[in-house]
Amino acid sequence: MKTRLAAVALLGLATPAFAQESDPPKPVTVSGSVALVSDYRFRGVSQSNEEMAIQGGLTVSHQSGAYAAVWASNLAGWGTFGGSNTELDLVGGYKLPLGSGATLDVGLTWYMYPGGASKTDFAEPYVKLSGSIGPVSALAGVAYAPAQEALGNWSNTPESRAGDKEDNLYLWGDISTAVPQTPVTLKAHLGYSDGNPGLGPNGTSVAPTGSYADWLIGADLALGPVVLGVAYVDTSISKAESQYLQPNFSNTKDGSTIAGSQVVFSLSAAF
Repeated sequence: MKTRLAAVALLGLATPAFAQESDPPKPVTVSGSVALVSDYRFRGVSQSNEEMAIQGGLTVSHQSGAYAAVWASNLAGWGTFGGSNTELDLVGGYKLPLGSGATLDVGLTWYMYPGGASKTDFAEPYVKLSGSIGPVSALAGVAYAPAQEALGNWSNTPESRAGDKEDNLYLWGDISTAVPQTPVTLKAHLGYSDGNPGLGPNGTSVAPTGSYADWLIGADLALGPVVLGVAYVDTSISKAESQYLQPNFSNTKDGSTIAGSQVVFSLSAAF
């Protein structure tokens, strides 16, 4: 899962400090966040060459449950396509309360890389179910990107061919719980990606080894509107499995894997 976890949580929790419980709900609300991370990990794989990234997002929500959001991060190394070396995600969806604190969230993310190489952008619908079990908050999600050229197998395997289109399935679960009488929240994530076993038209792919798992375990410390986070991130992608993807699937400085274990730090704030 991306290091967006903290930013997404902040987007959902951000409320004006001056609001009163008696105030009627506004038909439209705007929330956002900004974060500095030591490494931008997307589904366990570094998109910033294992270096720092600045990220930010803005969400506009309607009382009906409909929402639209934009999120962006700088990129480096394997995750870039030239241009501005930026990922820009446009998101639209609808949240439906199910009772007992559960929420169904259905939407679509459009991944964009402004000014980059052609055939890079792709769409990915998703469904998320969230709720609480005692002191534990939980979320289960399914994201399925239908066959598109950006996800195709264009190089480095016998089955590769120019113009190929592949799909991608991502399943994940997140849990978090607050430590009583402290500003600390513990968090964990487990994901599974199944898609292109090779490389896409620009030498990258959402699921670069076909099928793999990623996981995260960490903690957040809330200091007013600022959250300090630390997480251990890893994947099941071995060096042998990614060897045929080299030199694309590696750190440009030393050639090391960008899917190995890493401790990621974050500093984020909501507004």
